[in-house]
Amino acid sequence: MIKIIGLGPGAPEALTIGTIEALKNIDKVYLRTEKHPTVQYIESLGVKFETYDNAYDNFDTFDEVYNFIAEDLINKHEKEGDLIYAVPGHPFVAEKSVKLLVQYCKEKSIDFEIVPAVSFVDVVMERLQLDPIEGLKIVDAFECKDHIFDKRIGTIITQVYDQYIASEVKLALSAYYKDDTMVYFVRAAGINGQESIRPMALYEIDRQTDIDYLTSIYIPKDLDNYKDFYDLVNIMERLRGDNGCPWDKEQTHESLKRYLVEECYEVLEAIDQEDEDKITEELGDVLLQVVFHSVIAEEEGYFTIRDVIEGICNKMIQRHPHVFGDVTAENSKQVLKNWEEIKKEEQGMTTLTEEMEHIAKNLPALMRAEKVQNKAKKVGFDWDRVEDALDKVLEEFKELKEVYNGESRARILEEMGDLLFSVVNVSRFLEVNPEEALNSTTKKFIDRFKFIEEAATEKGLKLESMTLEQMDELWIKAKNLKKQ
Repeated sequence: MIKIIGLGPGAPEALTIGTIEALKNIDKVYLRTEKHPTVQYIESLGVKFETYDNAYDNFDTFDEVYNFIAEDLINKHEKEGDLIYAVPGHPFVAEKSVKLLVQYCKEKSIDFEIVPAVSFVDVVMERLQLDPIEGLKIVDAFECKDHIFDKRIGTIITQVYDQYIASEVKLALSAYYKDDTMVYFVRAAGINGQESIRPMALYEIDRQTDIDYLTSIYIPKDLDNYKDFYDLVNIMERLRGDNGCPWDKEQTHESLKRYLVEECYEVLEAIDQEDEDKITEELGDVLLQVVFHSVIAEEEGYFTIRDVIEGICNKMIQRHPHVFGDVTAENSKQVLKNWEEIKKEEQGMTTLTEEMEHIAKNLPALMRAEKVQNKAKKVGFDWDRVEDALDKVLEEFKELKEVYNGESRARILEEMGDLLFSVVNVSRFLEVNPEEALNSTTKKFIDRFKFIEEAATEKGLKLESMTLEQMDELWIKAKNLKKQ
């Protein structure tokens, strides 16, 4: 039998009768550490024990230490018989070595017993007058980076052993809470003469000089802290609710299509302007559209924002087998090839035509044309040289000239499309994004036209009263100024 007991939060009076009786009745006693206030009291009872404090010096990580302790206790039990393993606080609160020991006991069919104890959490709740029914999260300081913190519930960070760990905790929390968020520094809770509980700003926690192995940090519930994803969802649900906004309540997937496109283009514009603040704002507008559509769908019973997130997470994992699986990808080219193959398998596409048809029809025409051409290129249906592509542009240009004076609008539309498609081919050969090229030229036109308008204004002229020759003269000046 291995008895696993807790030594409570630190005050002798918090030790349970069961713990004291167990210590008196079993000779072989092992402590994870003697750095605990109740150890002196245990010694006064005449209890002899050994500790695992030396293990912390022999291993590089805490996981290695805890695994060693658990395995060593199993070995000692096989040789010595019944023993006690004692840990600070409650055996099942922030005690990885206990979890490992219990696991090994089950694997080897060794009887074990957990003797309950008062946890430091009990004392912290009492001192801070917390009711856990309102929500309470407990996190090991060493695992802060692996947790998502929620301002809607109180959180206790345990085992803040020193200033370095406190600094790491502060950095992790600052991703969720404002720097001046009020938190509680809790040291030696429940131990007479040592206890210190004091409020302070989050940014101050690693500046305390009395941080040690008895230190915890408590972050209260604070709904007014940083807005998060759930706030956005709640706002959208309220806007769509009974007492919400008439306009928002009227919207449908169809009516919102134009806004989603507009917001995406505004993000691109912000990126082109290299304006980080604007990028932040515009990405928020795109995120709003995602949430908006998801809330509408949830109302109609089709899907929720959770389905959207679940879907994209699964897709990213499945399409990156070189990261989440055992597939090898030496370079980006191989990654893209794997991506396309997985995508084809997911969507049941067996022909190149199906791949072309699957390209979104609402894409900008130049972009869609480029994607279709790249699909055809995969099987060798492409020009050998850029010169051939340029000749095709001239051919299509001549065909357009032959029909532009005709009465068949359908034929003109067809030939104009052929010409534009051939120009996209040239862009692709030259590795020039046709959308960017056309947008750049459009901007250049606007800039030059601005020069014409400003020059005309300086001369007291209105554009409407100027001849084309006069405007051309100013256009050439604008063009020459740009070259200088």
